[in-house]
Amino acid sequence: MKRNLFFIVVLLFIGLSSCMVSYKFNGTSIDYTKIKTISVTDFPNQASLVYPSLAPNFNEKLKDEYSSKTRLKLVPRDGDLQVSGEIVNYELIQIGVNTAGTSTKTKLQITLNVRFVNKQNPSENFEQRFSSYQEFSNEQTINQVQDELNEQIIEDLVNQIFNRTVANW
Repeated sequence: MKRNLFFIVVLLFIGLSSCMVSYKFNGTSIDYTKIKTISVTDFPNQASLVYPSLAPNFNEKLKDEYSSKTRLKLVPRDGDLQVSGEIVNYELIQIGVNTAGTSTKTKLQITLNVRFVNKQNPSENFEQRFSSYQEFSNEQTINQVQDELNEQIIEDLVNQIFNRTVANW
């Protein structure tokens, strides 16, 4: 009886150890055997209202996202994956009106046009607009909150683009 139990346990152990489940926790779905490089061109600021540090801050944050969360080599052009686009809108929108008819809040909104090319799988190519905003009280001026709001909006836009391009959840 003990011999049969031992035999069953050994068979069960061998059977279970041959099954392997693989999970990726970095949030990406990249086949690194086929895709090795990515090129991210700088997004020029073509918005009618220009905040000077927006484009350089966004461009660096986007490149850093791919460098830190993937094993892809960042190349200047012609990568297996290619991300390009432009900043098309930077606007302040008055929202929230008090009883006196004046605005109590303002929304800072940034919109980007993004093109994505996957040379290994062209069915994943797209061109799409991404937008994000943050609200602030009119008790503060845009100059007081602009840097912080831009940082938050840039982070959200970078996450949206990263998730759309390489994280197929």
